[in-house]
Amino acid sequence: MEITVVHGDITRQQVDAVVNAANRGMRGGGGVDGAIHAAGGPAVLADCVARFPHGLATGDAGWTTAGDLPARWVIHVVGPDHRSGQTDRSLLTSCYARALAVADELGAGSVAFPLVSAGIYGWPKHDAVAAAIETLAAAETAVAEARMVAFDRGTYQLIAQSLSTT
Repeated sequence: MEITVVHGDITRQQVDAVVNAANRGMRGGGGVDGAIHAAGGPAVLADCVARFPHGLATGDAGWTTAGDLPARWVIHVVGPDHRSGQTDRSLLTSCYARALAVADELGAGSVAFPLVSAGIYGWPKHDAVAAAIETLAAAETAVAEARMVAFDRGTYQLIAQSLSTT
């Protein structure tokens, strides 16, 4: 699998699936979650309610329609909230591994990932990048491209630098 990085908006990526950094309730929120729900429209939320009436556990993943997004699917992952004491790194790496497993179930060849838990959940950015790249690089998957999407220039540079040394 090729791991790439782009500086841009995850809601505009032309991929089979976009990964949403969701909260456990699966009803929309801020950051990436809010952007995906806003761009995807009401169909994303309706599918979340139907498929995940009780939400998802931290570290797990599940899919919904992508609604109005250019992707076919949204793969929702629930990252650990570092600020509230969820510091088990295996929960973070599980988000990437489970997202790829769901992508394989769907037959997705390209998947766009945000940097899970590194925003409002406060996971230290350098370790969030390392966890993502380590997990993606070690994965056995049929996904051809895992695209890391960085909304800001600093995160893009950090991911690009990390990819160049792996």
